[in-house]
Amino acid sequence: MSFTSRILLLGAGELGKEFAISAKRLGCFVIACDSYAGAPAMQVADESEVFSMLDADKLRASIEAHRPDLIVPEVEAIRTEVLLEVEREGFTVVPSARATMMTMNRDSIRELAAETLGLRTSRFRFAESLDEVLEAARHTGLPCVVKPVMSSSGKGQSTVRAEDELEPAWDYAVANMRGDRARVIVEEFIDFDYEITLLTVRTRDGVLFCPPIGHRQERGDYRESWQPAAMSEAALAEAQRMAKAVVDDLGGYGIYGVEYFVRGDEVIFSELSPRPHDTGMVTLISQNLSEFDLHARAVLGLPIPRIALLGPSASAVVLADRDSDSFSIAGIADALALGTEGAEVDVRVFGKPVTRPYRRMAVTLATGADTDAARKLAAEAAAKVTISYS
Repeated sequence: MSFTSRILLLGAGELGKEFAISAKRLGCFVIACDSYAGAPAMQVADESEVFSMLDADKLRASIEAHRPDLIVPEVEAIRTEVLLEVEREGFTVVPSARATMMTMNRDSIRELAAETLGLRTSRFRFAESLDEVLEAARHTGLPCVVKPVMSSSGKGQSTVRAEDELEPAWDYAVANMRGDRARVIVEEFIDFDYEITLLTVRTRDGVLFCPPIGHRQERGDYRESWQPAAMSEAALAEAQRMAKAVVDDLGGYGIYGVEYFVRGDEVIFSELSPRPHDTGMVTLISQNLSEFDLHARAVLGLPIPRIALLGPSASAVVLADRDSDSFSIAGIADALALGTEGAEVDVRVFGKPVTRPYRRMAVTLATGADTDAARKLAAEAAAKVTISYS
């Protein structure tokens, strides 16, 4: 890859912002695109564009206008058929148009994992109507989880414990889906011990793994993460084997966030994202190279000599609780003052122009003697960061 490389970043949220910073440090020219003005990555990019990436004509027009060396998707809501078309015309999509298309839709990636590759997943069925949801729940049994095949950050996801909850779950999923497909996945509820993200980097020199990341979710969205997650050698080896099988099938270069449920030594494939993962924001403090640095190096074809864990670390999110376009974020100094020698604290404010209930506005990062101490410190720091509305 020659420098300066032009990168068209499709999605300009907090993950896109950190990736843009990593890419610019390596000499890239970044054009950040999103559906609203002032998105986080736009604040650090060289240029920006505002349009819906579900608009095929506008997406193609942007690609043709900028002629990027790399097209890097950062969100799910994209007309992936356009990416397939432009890839055939010679553009490079990260990690590949096929990977983007398959992972943007839960049906495609789940079928690949379970049916093509034979990986352990939960029992599941897809449904496009309430009647099909009822039928799918009979297959999976109750409790079950209902979620759109295309969504992000847990939007539209419900855990159903009784049959009379299936219709509200279907309505909620359809109301909160991304894209224009009224389709959901109904899957077996897994009684797991814990869940992890295994950041998996596919490079020209082979597949690399970050130490596993534990995380806790509420409302289907991540609230805190920590690294390393404690797991048996057998479980970690199986998680790595499964991740390599999937990313090698999908191809291309870049970082993949592979999610699992873990029960004892049993590892159950859940989902996969072909880009930096929200739970991986902990790597901004925990590793020698963050997940964003790793993604940038992998897509640019640059060497990654080693991935080193610097020490037990954790992240905790700061959430908004209402809709507002007039607010301020305070308490950053108080959060940073919690850091001590051997227990560092950092704060990343995303710079989103508006708030809404449960929207992530910042993240706190902490290190500690062990992950429990790091989690406690990150949570204490997050509690210091407040959002004031006017």
